[in-house]
Amino acid sequence: MNPYRTTNASPVLVGAGLRKSYGLTRALAGVDVSVSAGESLAIMGPSGSGKSTLLHCLAGIERPDEGQVLLAGERVDQLGEPERSELRRTRFGFVFQSGQLLPELPADENVALPLMLGGISRRQAVQNAREWFPPLGLAGLEERRPGQLSGGQAQRVAIARALVGGPQVIFADEPTGALDQVTGMEVIDLLVTTTRRQGAALVVVTHDEDVARWCDRTIRVRDGRLSEDHRTPDGAAVTNAVAHAARGTAGRPAGYDADTRYNR
Repeated sequence: MNPYRTTNASPVLVGAGLRKSYGLTRALAGVDVSVSAGESLAIMGPSGSGKSTLLHCLAGIERPDEGQVLLAGERVDQLGEPERSELRRTRFGFVFQSGQLLPELPADENVALPLMLGGISRRQAVQNAREWFPPLGLAGLEERRPGQLSGGQAQRVAIARALVGGPQVIFADEPTGALDQVTGMEVIDLLVTTTRRQGAALVVVTHDEDVARWCDRTIRVRDGRLSEDHRTPDGAAVTNAVAHAARGTAGRPAGYDADTRYNR
């Protein structure tokens, strides 16, 4: 049995008939997509195919010209900008390629920031944020600033920030794009498994086939349309994990402890 497989739950996020143009350039030409709680969805396609526009419409960053975006049955596309901004802060989480951490804040305050923006006291927000550090392999790094973190550590801080508010959907835009292969696989492993454990849906835009194979489903976008929608075969994620473990330990110095691999 594939432990990465999700049940056939009702979709938590739905995009129906999505169309979006920028002047004469058509970015989306009638896209239908859905993702369920605990499910991970990879969006792939060549540059200019419309995959980032699709993510932006699903996340309420942009409004589609036509079609609907529904979160748990609520029309996201009909909300005003203040309501969509609040939605992005409270019910959505985001992980970007560069992490986009604030350099002047320590790691724990970067994670706590969405809570503080929501009105929670700094003390309580930081306390809640620090609970995410041990399970994400970040224990002891709470007071380091982004410039003192490795790329993999910074991305795990960004994952903690995305999850700290208990969102329904996490959006990740090329989350491994700035990392080396081994660290990138560690990050996507952590992202997929942690979001599933929290019962959140995960939507990942990526160019990397290895990243997509960690997700439950992959859709491919070409010329603003879906050209493919397929599920990762049963057992494939387990195979990925075994292969990744082999890659991660190959060539390590003597005495390397696999339990410390997330400290990079």
